[in-house]
Amino acid sequence: MKMTVLTYINTYQNFLEKLKNFDGLPALLLRLYLAPIFIMAGYGKMQFSDPQVSGLANIFTSPDIVAWFGNAEWGLGLPFPELLANMATWVEFFGGWLLLIGLFTRLLSIPLMFTMVIAATTVHADNGWFAITPTNPDTSPAKMLTWLGVDSAQASLENSTDTGTRLAVMRELLEDNGNTEWLYENGAIVVLNNGIEFATTYFIMLLALFFIGAGRFTSADHYLYTYYQRKHKKSLYS
Repeated sequence: MKMTVLTYINTYQNFLEKLKNFDGLPALLLRLYLAPIFIMAGYGKMQFSDPQVSGLANIFTSPDIVAWFGNAEWGLGLPFPELLANMATWVEFFGGWLLLIGLFTRLLSIPLMFTMVIAATTVHADNGWFAITPTNPDTSPAKMLTWLGVDSAQASLENSTDTGTRLAVMRELLEDNGNTEWLYENGAIVVLNNGIEFATTYFIMLLALFFIGAGRFTSADHYLYTYYQRKHKKSLYS
């Protein structure tokens, strides 16, 4: 019996040792998930002075975006809107491409996390947690929080019930007056809540990359570091 347990333990330890060869895969998947999100977020803030001309000199942050960053009545009301808008545009766009290849990942994750904090606190915080409103209180994650005695969770469940009722009315109207076969061809209708869920999720993913790095064998950071180590070691013994 003792030998059997030791055999299982040794087998498990050998498995863990071999698993280390693939420990760059989670970081790679995180980067591949995040990269297009940030690239397109930055691209969406850009404006081109002449669409026929290529080059960075032709690209600038849209004045509408700058105004939205600074206006307190219908925008974010942030100080230094031109500076912050340009930082967000270029950090997101070029940062997304650097995430894609895994270059300077830990360093880059810091300003990207900052943009997620700003987005969560200034754009989404007033809308609560959910990005898309749950319409079934029995399957809403908020129901678990009611078991823990969180008062606001009950309000979320009541909102889910109300939203489900409204969504049912929308579907009835579409059934009576629309071509639902065409309308639902690309997916069912939902109610956008625009809460902090996505911004928080991206922040957590970036935080993970900050601690684990871009991934062994799967990133430019890994090969850059390996090159530096070899060169530094060679210089010590030459």
